Order: sequence, then C-alpha cells, then structure tokens
Amino acid sequence: MNPIPTKDQIRQWITENPGLSAKRDIAKAFGIKGDARIDLKRLLAELEAEGSLEKRARRFRDPGALPPVSVLLVLPPDAAGDLFAIPLEDAGEAGPQDSPRILILPQKGDPALGDGDKILARLTPAAGEGYGYEARLIRKIGSNPLKILGVFRVGAEGGRIVPIDKGQDKEWKVAADYTNGAKDGELVEAEQVGRKHLGLPQARITARLGDPGGPRAVSLIAIHQHGIPDQFPDAVVAEADAAQPVTLGSRTDLRDIPLITIDPIDARDRDDACYAEPDTDPRNPGGHIIWVAIADVAHYVRPNSALDREARKRGNSTYFPDRVVPMLPDILSGDLCSLHEHVDRACMAVRMHLDAHGNKLSHRFVRGLMRSQGSLHYGQVQAAIDGQPDDKTAPLLEPVLKPLYAAYAALKTARAARQPLDLDLPERKIELSDEGKVTSVAFRDRYDAHKLIEEFMILANVAAAEELIRLKRPLLFRVHEEPSPEKLDSLREVAEASGFTLAKGQVLKTAHLNRLLAQSQGTEFDELMNVSTLRSMTQAYYNAQNFGHFGLALRNYAHFTSPIRRYSDLIVHRALIAGHGWGDDGLSTWDIENLDETAKQVSDTERRSMLAERDTTDRYLAAFLSDRVGAEFTGRISGVQRFGLFVKLDETGADGLVPIRSVGREFFHYDGDTLTLTGADTGVTIGIGQRVTVRLAEAIPMTGGLVLDLLMLEGATLPTGRGARAGRYQPRKPGAAHAKAGKIKRKVVRNRK
Repeated sequence: MNPIPTKDQIRQWITENPGLSAKRDIAKAFGIKGDARIDLKRLLAELEAEGSLEKRARRFRDPGALPPVSVLLVLPPDAAGDLFAIPLEDAGEAGPQDSPRILILPQKGDPALGDGDKILARLTPAAGEGYGYEARLIRKIGSNPLKILGVFRVGAEGGRIVPIDKGQDKEWKVAADYTNGAKDGELVEAEQVGRKHLGLPQARITARLGDPGGPRAVSLIAIHQHGIPDQFPDAVVAEADAAQPVTLGSRTDLRDIPLITIDPIDARDRDDACYAEPDTDPRNPGGHIIWVAIADVAHYVRPNSALDREARKRGNSTYFPDRVVPMLPDILSGDLCSLHEHVDRACMAVRMHLDAHGNKLSHRFVRGLMRSQGSLHYGQVQAAIDGQPDDKTAPLLEPVLKPLYAAYAALKTARAARQPLDLDLPERKIELSDEGKVTSVAFRDRYDAHKLIEEFMILANVAAAEELIRLKRPLLFRVHEEPSPEKLDSLREVAEASGFTLAKGQVLKTAHLNRLLAQSQGTEFDELMNVSTLRSMTQAYYNAQNFGHFGLALRNYAHFTSPIRRYSDLIVHRALIAGHGWGDDGLSTWDIENLDETAKQVSDTERRSMLAERDTTDRYLAAFLSDRVGAEFTGRISGVQRFGLFVKLDETGADGLVPIRSVGREFFHYDGDTLTLTGADTGVTIGIGQRVTVRLAEAIPMTGGLVLDLLMLEGATLPTGRGARAGRYQPRKPGAAHAKAGKIKRKVVRNRK
C-alpha cells in the first residue's frame, strides 16, 4: 500500500489535474486503497478547513482556480481587437474587478462573439502571459447551434447534406474543410456554422454515423436526431460497476412470499412483481390481499451521485424495436435492480387490502428483500389460466396465478364503478430479422394478463401518492388534465361525422367519453373513435402540485412502479424512504428544492422518447412497404388539412399523406371547423372517418414518409371536377360536415382572358 501523500503533493496534483480532483481520482492517483481512504478523507477535510482547497460537487480544487469548464461573460474588444472574458462564477471571494482575465482563442467556424455574450468555454491556465487563462469556445449560452442529420453527398468544393427529417427539404452546404472525412452516401450529424444568409445554410459535420441503409440504422437515426444520450460517462459506469448485491440487514424479509414477475416475452428489465391471496379476516368477507414489490433502485442510485445526475438527465429509458437506450447502465437495469427469478433482490413493497368489490381498504409500505418465484410472460400466464399450463406455470397455477386473477376480478368491479377512460388501441409489433430488416408488422395480442398487471400497478401508484400525502412529503404527481374545449369540439365533430353523439353543456367526465366509445364498439368506426378520443386528450406530465388524473378518474396518482426506467418513480421511492426513515438515501434537500425543475425535465425527456419511438416506427413501416410501391390498400381518413389527407392503412396501421394536388381534379375548400374539404365544382365533401382505397406512390424509409394516391372514396371513384354532372356522385357525407356545408358561400371563378 502506498503511503498517504503530503498536503503539498495533493495541492500540486489538483493544480495539475483540475478535471481529476474527486476523492476517488486522488486515491487512484496515489494508489490509496482500503482503510487508507479514511486517512485521505481526513487530510482533504483539513485542507478544506484551512482554506487551501474548496469542495464543489464532490470535487476539490484550489479556491483561487477556475474549473476547467466555466461559464464566461465576454468583454468588449480591447485596442488590439482581442476578446477577453471574465468568469460569471467568480474565483474565491474575488469580485468581478479582481477576476482573472481570460483570453478567448477563436477557432475556425466559431460564431461571432461580442460584448455581453455568455459562453461555455474550456479553460487552460496561461501563466506569465498577462492573463490567467486561455479559453476555447464550447458553445454560446442560449444559442446552441442548429443540428442536422442527413446523408452526405460529395461535391466539387466539399459537398451537401440531404436531411432525413420529414419536416426539412432544404439541403445544407458543407465546405471542404468541414467534411470531417465523410464519404459519399454516409449518414452524418452536422451543425450550422456562420450566420444565416441567402442560399443554402452552411454546416460542419460533427459525427459520421455510417451506412444509412445498414442494419439497425433506423433507431440510431432517431437517437441522434432527438439528442438522446446513448453513451454513459466513465464516472457513471464506474459507480455502477462498484455496486454490490443487497443483503437483508434491517430490511423486511419477503423471500417467503411467492412473488412473480409478468412481462412481455422480450422484456429487457423486470422492475415489478406481484402476489395475491384471499383475505382471511372475517371482517372482510370475499376480500383480497395484494402485494406489489418494486425494484429498490434508490439503494444504488444515490442523490447527487454520477449515476443520479445521468439518470435525471436521461429522464427515462427509450425503447426501440431493436434496442433500448436505458436510463441506468446494464449492470443495474439488467441485473442488480432487475427482479430475476430465484435470486435475492432489494425491493420497495406495498401490501394492500381490498374488499370484495375491489376497493382498497388500507395499505402498508415496507423496504424489503424478495426472491421472485418465476419470470413469466403475458401469453404464458394467459395460456395457463385458459387451461394450457407449461412446465413453469403448472406448479404456480393454483397457489399463485388463480389468486391473482381472483383479485383482478374484484379490481375490474372497482374499475367499472370508477369509469376511467376505456380506450382500446392495438399496439403494433415490428418483427426484425437478425440483419435488422422488417420481416412483419402485426398488432400485439392483448390478454387479461396485461390488464391484470396494469390494474395492480395503478393501485400501487395510488397507494404511493396517498401515503406521501399522508406523510406530508414532497413528490412528483402524474398529472393528466381534462381536454380543452377546442379539442372537445373537434372530437364532437368527428363523432357526429361518424353518426355518433357527444353531448354538450355538461361537466365532462370519462364516463361520457366511454359512452361515445361504446357507441362505436364493433362498428367500422371503432378504431377511428378510439384514436380521435386519444388525440383529444391533453398530454400527461409530472408536477409537484396535484391536479389529478382525468384519464384514470383518480384524484391522487404518482408513478411508483418503474424506477428502473423512469426517474419520476425514483423520486417517489426516495420520498417514501425519507418519510419512513429507512436510510440516508431518501429525498435530498437538493431534490426538494429542484422538484419543479425535475418535473419539467422528466416530462420533456418523456416526450422526447415518445417522438423518437414514433419516428422509428414510421421509418420501419416505410422500409417494410418500400417494395410494395404501386400496390393498393384500404384505409380510413384519419386527418384532414389544407395541404391534403392523412390516411391510416388497415393492414399495418401506417399513416400516409394524400397530397391535395392528387385529390380529384378541382379546387377544394378547407373548413378548419369541421375538418373537411369540399369540392368547388362538385360539392363533394371529404372528411375524417370515410373509407378510402389508395395506391402507394412513394415510401421513403429515410424519413418514414408515405405518399398515397386517392383512388376511391366510400367505394366510388372521385368525380372529375368541372363539367361533372351534379348528383352523379353521392357518397355518405359526414353529418357535421354536411350540416355546415352552407358555410361555404364563395365560389371560385376562373376568368380566362
């Protein structure tokens, strides 16, 4: 074992290595291990007490020195035209007038800087130069460079980038010095350089991502396009690698309870387990006891650790057909935190009493150690209940599975009384070959086993919110507000266009929407009304204030059941730990002070993941259909805009665009109130919900775009426009659109001179 360094040696190391100044870094540099770390900790504390070192974010540095990456304020140019800056975070006790002068060294392609600009810069000490540091720009604060993802095409003086984003059609010009060695046809990431001016925007290639048509490139495109972090910093990996399995200690021993996990067959992590049994208390006849146990991620991800900061930045895991970008390193998400069968795992668990009608009577939370009796998948569990158990489910059928379904039957009764929004939206499943090509697109089977787990998790989430309210502890609520009047009006128009009704003049409840969905159930408009109702909903989000959950018809709701993949759940776990005094890894002061910011952060990352996952699905569907260009498909109009129609195809659920130029041979008036297009010559009205036959004109895997030609509307071909005989074409018109057709008073008159 190496001897403990002197104070002067520590000071010299930190001065020479400002980026490696954490206690762990210092210990590694001097070969300090085991109990000697205690002496090092004491020595660092003495240096800090003497004022020789300053501790910031678990790192030590010379109190007169600036961190290697700092936020600077740019000063006016001096007489020689050089730009200097001062740190916004002043060194030590020095005021701005005493702050070290920092020379900014501009690099080719850097944006122009001026007096008052705030920048993030990398600093290098510059002794004996008349200034303290030299700075190289990382980025301007508040003005991140615009990013672009596209395919590079070599040109005479560099090349161009063809964007892959459906929303961008303008190419970017790349100078020869900015190509970064990219080859023709390569997928690249770039950022804008220089000022905006006439002509093509200028770009600099910052990353080369390989063959855009290569295996599994689709999800990689989405990851880069949406800025999802997919590489863990070394410090995060080091913390995860140092984690060890949990022993019982002061935890409640739950290993005798036959908890099981039920997940998709391709599950990548297992963060929830459950068990149910009849309640033998004579005061609760027909009642049930439910246990829900959740992975104790808080034990491993401690407040303000490198793992914690990275998890908060990511907000959640992002799932693609071919990969997952996890919130936590795999050693935690796939191993130590995951509730694998027949191994001891740390957990947070809640025991809930239900009456015979599924109403929760009481709950009790514990911090425990569990051992799953089986890692099962939905289809496997449903087959066992339906009389076809396999070797794994047969011994669990009577003691575990049937009591779970009995408790679920009670919960269904409570759900029916509560009337949460009852949407039925089939989930698409994209099957990939080993090479990453789409082999099939189908809709996932949905069993009672899925609904059982959903109801158990909802109940546990309610219990967590109620428990923290009782303890008067801060937390993140899952909030879902009711639809806006404008969205309700749009939904009402779609309903009326399809022959259904949604009454006005009443306080909206989910029961009203369920009645609308019930009207369409079993009809050809079933999926349309479910999708339209979903679109009318507001986006759920996280908030430190409790505004209730409209869709679930619940007053108190928080996310507790998925801390491996959602940071919001980790915050709830920490709040429970702090509220019950279960350890020093509960909600920290910093967590509480920044709860509003965390709520916004995780709400934003959730939306980012949803967009990335949706874009990936669109691209896979376009790739799957690309060899069927020219084929005809049936579908239903799912959206109407001035520029064309959106059609959802029956076979795959893919959405495509029929450009307005290919709709008939006449001018169409767009009505934004009824979301209809009406032919100026024929009076033909096209609206949401109508059946169509289309031809696939173009499928663009790179962008996920599908372009369609409209062939038939409601089983009939479109009239030809001017000169067509009135009354010849009589499709079923959407009711609301027909009622409001009189709003179109102006005719288009074409004057020929």
